[in-house]
Formats: sequence, C-alpha cells, structure tokens
Amino acid sequence: MSFTDKAKNKAQELTGAAKERIGDMTDNERMRGEGASERSTAQARQAGEHVKEAGRDVKDAFEK
Repeated sequence: MSFTDKAKNKAQELTGAAKERIGDMTDNERMRGEGASERSTAQARQAGEHVKEAGRDVKDAFEK
C-alpha cells in the first residue's frame, strides 16, 4: 500500500469518526450512520491491504 493510499484511508476514517461524533452531539441519526459507514469502509480497506502485504511477505520468505 502506498503512502498516498494509507493517508487517504486514514483521512476517510477520521472524517467518519468526526461525522459520527457530530451526529451524536446533534442527535442526528443520519449523520451518525454515515460516519460509522465511512469509518468502517476505511478500516476494511486498511485490513485488506494488511492481508495483501502479509501474503507478499510470506511469498518472499518462501522464495529465498
């Protein structure tokens, strides 16, 4: 995963968390849901990238 991808995922995660908090403070269920969705999507992308990196590491270890 490139640095740019990591930064974009982190920004989306933080944006989602902020929306979630604002939704909590204003009692806005829609904004709270949007925030939770954005945060979850970003975390899932990050997890997928970690799995890819781990797979590459294993492949590299067997090739040596």
